[in-house]
Amino acid sequence: MPTGKPAVPSVWARQRHKREQPPLSQDRIVAEAVRLLDEEGIEALSMRSLGTRLGAGATSLYRHVASKDELIELVVDEVYGEMEVPDGSGAPWRESVTACAGSLRAMILRHPWVASVLGQVGLAELGPNLTRQSERMLALFHRAGFPAGEADRAMSTVIAYVIGMTVSEAAYLSMLARSGQSEQELVEGLRRVAEETVRDLPLLREGYDQRAGEDPSRLRDEGFAYGLERFLDGLQVRLDALGSHR
Repeated sequence: MPTGKPAVPSVWARQRHKREQPPLSQDRIVAEAVRLLDEEGIEALSMRSLGTRLGAGATSLYRHVASKDELIELVVDEVYGEMEVPDGSGAPWRESVTACAGSLRAMILRHPWVASVLGQVGLAELGPNLTRQSERMLALFHRAGFPAGEADRAMSTVIAYVIGMTVSEAAYLSMLARSGQSEQELVEGLRRVAEETVRDLPLLREGYDQRAGEDPSRLRDEGFAYGLERFLDGLQVRLDALGSHR
């Protein structure tokens, strides 16, 4: 007999109720979940803890969100709506993609918990914000000259770089927040230990010496920008090769 369950286990595959009863609504639940995650991290998220913050029982939440997994799909899509993707008209493709990559990085660093759930959120790519952002990002690569079959791969390559770099950075910033220190204080404390560890390793020691006294936040920005530029260099080579075969 039919169970009434959607064929695909995703919030985006389940028909939403047309009317949601105030004061509790899916939008309010998602907004409060994002605040909880930003303040306390992914470990603190449960339907019970969220219900307590909302002044409602977990059962009330289930009328709007079927499970914690669906809730995570919803909050991921919510924060993806913060990204800024330029339309790319009148600007070099690399400039537009760089702006988009920087916005994605900034979003993840504002919400470090996102890094721990990406790839584990069901069909998150079906969310309205994520699909809209993906369409706009994909247009940048089409406009650059990548054929339809390659534009998606080029976009995915850049996104993979941003997420790969930012996951580590988000974990570091979360650890920094727990330490109660400024980044400069933490880095200086770690430097003293590191310099002793690498004193017999000349290349690593030289790197520490060169970074001594530098602003660690600026170094993170520069490291991200350097890697992104090299990725875009590679994509430009591919574009040039495609152009030569036309």
